Amino acid sequence: MTDAGSGPPGRGRDAPGGRGRTRRELARAGAWAWAANGGLAVALAVCYFFFPLDRLGTERPVLSWVLFLLALAALTFTLSLQVRYTVTEDPRGRPGLVIPVLVVLSLFVFSSAYYALAQYPGQMRGLTTRLDALYFTLVTTATVGYGDITPHGQEARMVAVVQIVYNFVVLAAAVTSLSGYLRTRIGSPGGRSGGTPRS
Repeated sequence: MTDAGSGPPGRGRDAPGGRGRTRRELARAGAWAWAANGGLAVALAVCYFFFPLDRLGTERPVLSWVLFLLALAALTFTLSLQVRYTVTEDPRGRPGLVIPVLVVLSLFVFSSAYYALAQYPGQMRGLTTRLDALYFTLVTTATVGYGDITPHGQEARMVAVVQIVYNFVVLAAAVTSLSGYLRTRIGSPGGRSGGTPRS
């Protein structure tokens, strides 16, 4: 007599000990995770476009730099932690949920820095709006470099250098870690080592 829940791997409950989940449950959990990522990305975009960044820059230069450096340090630490969790297969890691949100947040942090710097005459050429700042951040991340917006002042160039280093070291490690995790999820529906998959 066969159990109702038994069967070949991938059809019934996948993992040993009943800890796995069906393909439908995995798909539903994945859909919820990506929906949450999309919702958080939209929320971050709304905050970016409506946050009073005009009160920073020339009005509060020290506060602007402190906020930028604190945000960058927090992002670097959290992303590095997620990369470590993913590489060591630590169950505390949530790479599929956390890494995409932090990558998007990184883009908005640099965009905010460029927009605040644009309030200083001569710092950013061709950058006047928040969309310009986001566009320049994405162009720098993609290493395209159209040349229509350029960092002209020393502070702006320093932020651009920091972003380039951040992209090559932190973001590259995070994206590589995330892509490896997603390949594992696709290749093994029950998650790593047959355990409960992480988001």
